[in-house]
Amino acid sequence: MSTDPVELTRALLRCNSVTPRDGGAQAVLIDVLEAAGFVVHRLRFGEIENFFAERAGTGRHLCFAGHTDVVPPGNGWGHDPFGAEEIEGIMYGRGAVDMKGGIAAFVAAALAVPGHVSLLITGDEEGEAKDGTVRVLEWLAAQGRMPDFCVVGEPTCRATLGDVVKIGRRGSLNARITVTGRQGHAAYPHLADNAVHRILPLLQDLATATLDEGTEAFEPSSLQITTVDVGNEVTNVIPGQVSARLNIRFNELHSGASLTAWLERRIAAHCPGAKLEVSVSGESFRSRPGEGLAALLAAIEAETGCAPEQNTGGGTSDARFISRHCPVAEFGLVGATMHKVDEAVPVADLRRLSAIYARFIGMFCS
Repeated sequence: MSTDPVELTRALLRCNSVTPRDGGAQAVLIDVLEAAGFVVHRLRFGEIENFFAERAGTGRHLCFAGHTDVVPPGNGWGHDPFGAEEIEGIMYGRGAVDMKGGIAAFVAAALAVPGHVSLLITGDEEGEAKDGTVRVLEWLAAQGRMPDFCVVGEPTCRATLGDVVKIGRRGSLNARITVTGRQGHAAYPHLADNAVHRILPLLQDLATATLDEGTEAFEPSSLQITTVDVGNEVTNVIPGQVSARLNIRFNELHSGASLTAWLERRIAAHCPGAKLEVSVSGESFRSRPGEGLAALLAAIEAETGCAPEQNTGGGTSDARFISRHCPVAEFGLVGATMHKVDEAVPVADLRRLSAIYARFIGMFCS
């Protein structure tokens, strides 16, 4: 197997690894890494394939993290989503930028430059994210092998390679509110208690609330009502129960616990007795300045001539789990086509990204 980032990307794209299937993607990487002297630990949790590969060396321990699972391709592709077709310097395939191309780039860089480098590869980022990076980190902590710095190779760039580094992410809270009234005939409202009428003032309050004005590193927190469900199949029945779901993307001014308490207070004011169910998929985090981040920024600028913007926008990633154990930043390809039909990456960007990672390894691990 070639250690060229373009050929590695091609091999990975030809593996149908729609989450939670692996489709042979991790075997492609393991074969290359073991041939280069990396010690590979295959770590299967539940039905999820993961691995941790490490090459010992002097100096600081640098880890690259990524996921080989991808979202379903969907319909309407003009190219085989698992064919790795290349046309005029553009390679098409599900996972081209999110994030098989990024993995290929940092694997190629790790093979080219000496140093204490490891790779944390999961097959559970696009799924429930319960048997992937979280479980591998638990294993690493038990082994006492936590790295000094970690780079997650997610597609962070907005327009050109090198323009954005993610130094944190907002937290994400999902909630379901269920309000119970009393079902009845629409012609006799005095004999019923319309659950929808009861929940509407609450939803209006939540939708118009200002959670904060943002911080220096984070944009304002945002609450979005994502669905309101009654299940009423006819027009002459007053609904006796309604549930609404919402998502809050929150900055460092809040926590999952504080927002849960805030929701409880709002519910008590409008709909006493309503049921609240909450799940927090990740707390907000921010990486503070340090030698790892400084070296990454310097490597990007040296290779691209671009001083990257440092931001905390976008959704969640496995960096939220890694941040609990060691400093972490995210940097990878331009993400304009991620999760879209005809996801694609310029092959020139694969080589440039690998060169950035290689320079970074040399700077940080020496």
